[in-house]
Amino acid sequence: MDLKPSQGCYALIRHFEGCKLQAYQDAVGIWTIGYGNTFFSGSRPVKKGDTITQDRAEDLLKLVVEKFAISVDAMVKRHIKQHEFDALVSFCYNCGIGNLEKSTLLRKVNANAPADEIAAEFMKWDKAGGKVLPGLTRRRLAESYLYKHAQNNF
Repeated sequence: MDLKPSQGCYALIRHFEGCKLQAYQDAVGIWTIGYGNTFFSGSRPVKKGDTITQDRAEDLLKLVVEKFAISVDAMVKRHIKQHEFDALVSFCYNCGIGNLEKSTLLRKVNANAPADEIAAEFMKWDKAGGKVLPGLTRRRLAESYLYKHAQNNF
């Protein structure tokens, strides 16, 4: 298919991840930096005390989004529209490639299920450490809306 993430995809990710130039622990205690990155480009994990520049945060965002976009493109076995692709890349950026790969969400996308059914699958992924997080609920709502409607009104 060879779709590429749109600027709307990047905007959605930036909006929900936020950007922190100093390492911090996420909701489940994982050291994170920039736009939710847990690793640097050389595969070194983020650790306490790490800092980066805004330019480096943008570079890491692009690197990771492109990696996830390639994976989403490979996993989706039918033609999808740009907005659907963007929603899946945002989901993958937040939840991981492995989680998308084994999800009912991906199975329904590949089976060309109705958009409402697919959008509902996003909403099952609003927990971290077993707890529903309001920020994840908002993000899943935005992704499901984007998947269905070709707009990123988040």
